[in-house]
Amino acid sequence: MNRPPSNSSAGKFDTDRAGEYAVQSRIALAGYDACHELAACLLAADLGPGRQAHVLVAGAGGTGQEMLCAAPLEPLWHFTAVDPSEPMLELAMAAVGQAGLASRVTPVLGEIGTLPEERIYDAATLIGVLHHLPGEAAKLAILRDIAGRLKTGAPLILAGNRHPYESRPLFLAAWGERWRMHGASPSEIEAKLGKIRQGADPPDSERAICDLLAASAFEPPQLFFSSLFWGGWITHRL
Repeated sequence: MNRPPSNSSAGKFDTDRAGEYAVQSRIALAGYDACHELAACLLAADLGPGRQAHVLVAGAGGTGQEMLCAAPLEPLWHFTAVDPSEPMLELAMAAVGQAGLASRVTPVLGEIGTLPEERIYDAATLIGVLHHLPGEAAKLAILRDIAGRLKTGAPLILAGNRHPYESRPLFLAAWGERWRMHGASPSEIEAKLGKIRQGADPPDSERAICDLLAASAFEPPQLFFSSLFWGGWITHRL
């Protein structure tokens, strides 16, 4: 794997947090697997089933679910999996390897901006990333970096949390109840909600997401998935 740049902001996803990601993400996001499955189906429907395609997976670390869902559906697709966190990318590649898909995935330890800007990708995904990036400038930067590497008309699946967490107290309480449903004690729930809040900066609204995409050379998005704070959209490179 290539080494990440020195200014990487991946420190929050250290070995401990990476190790619990697969479980925590599925509790924090009701419908985690369904969102990824729908994303794969949307890309296949958009690109056309049975054709060759090169897919950029931005922020690929963790479960590798983007590849695990899409690769069996479309055997002619190849994936470039990019993540600045080494523990997270190693987890994803381990899952990909266990599924027998390693030959179809190129891992890149680093940030999207380090990739050649040649418009070589037929599609891209950015799932569970945007709300971890602090400030509008960082969010715009990654979206523009992706846009610069996509062919005109290429689809992008964008999914992540929207709304500041404290602005939706009922949703926060529902998150806590999901942890309780899975056996967490009150102190464990507080710790888990604290970790979810750590370093998080979701876009203010769905309108804010539309504005970010418009400023990054993407068309108005279509919402295909929603679960508490989480939303999933498909858009296309202009």
